[in-house]
Amino acid sequence: MEKPSYSGHRARLKKRFEKGGISSFLEHEILELLLTYCITRKDTKPLAWALLRKFGSLGGVLEATPSELEEVEGIGNNSVVFIKLIRELMRFYFLEEIKKRKEITTPENVVDFCRASLQGEANEIFEVIYLTTRNAVIGVERISVGTIDRASVSPRKIIEQALKRRAAALIFVHNHPSGEPEPSKEDIELTETLSRVAAPLGISVLDHIVVGKGKFFSIRANSLITMKKEKV
Repeated sequence: MEKPSYSGHRARLKKRFEKGGISSFLEHEILELLLTYCITRKDTKPLAWALLRKFGSLGGVLEATPSELEEVEGIGNNSVVFIKLIRELMRFYFLEEIKKRKEITTPENVVDFCRASLQGEANEIFEVIYLTTRNAVIGVERISVGTIDRASVSPRKIIEQALKRRAAALIFVHNHPSGEPEPSKEDIELTETLSRVAAPLGISVLDHIVVGKGKFFSIRANSLITMKKEKV
């Protein structure tokens, strides 16, 4: 049988990647290459362009919900699962990377993980990073998944988990689906409450990072509240 016209293009994309990675690739070419692994008998170039037109960027595609992806003609369940798998692999990778750090000292140390974990989520999500006395990561827990603009957070649950894990410090991260990372009055009050409850137990709150679209906001770095560990 005669080979489809797009088979040569696929082979060239793969060869380019094998030789030099994706540094020379355009966004639509990256998507084309990704889609070849879940769409075997179709030209993926038109689909890549359709995804970029709808979501604006490669990041937008990765952040899209399954239902949003399925609105693009030609994108079926296999493609949706594959795209979301890429996103989850990014989250796993960045979590492993921050675990390798000997200590977490700045918002930039965790912002890649925050973006991979939370950016693009349709609902507001609140996560806690638990740390040792030397600010090394013990683990990460998703505490709350809320509505499009609100997540319900239980200070008691967070403190119980911190004590169970023998954490000495905490970093809170949550997203704003609206895209703007500036914290609300409620965000600041919640951080103050959590810091005040944790301090008598010898647990310090190092920061609260809010993730928006391509941006983040550190409550500590912007000096909106004072966070310090108090001796028991």
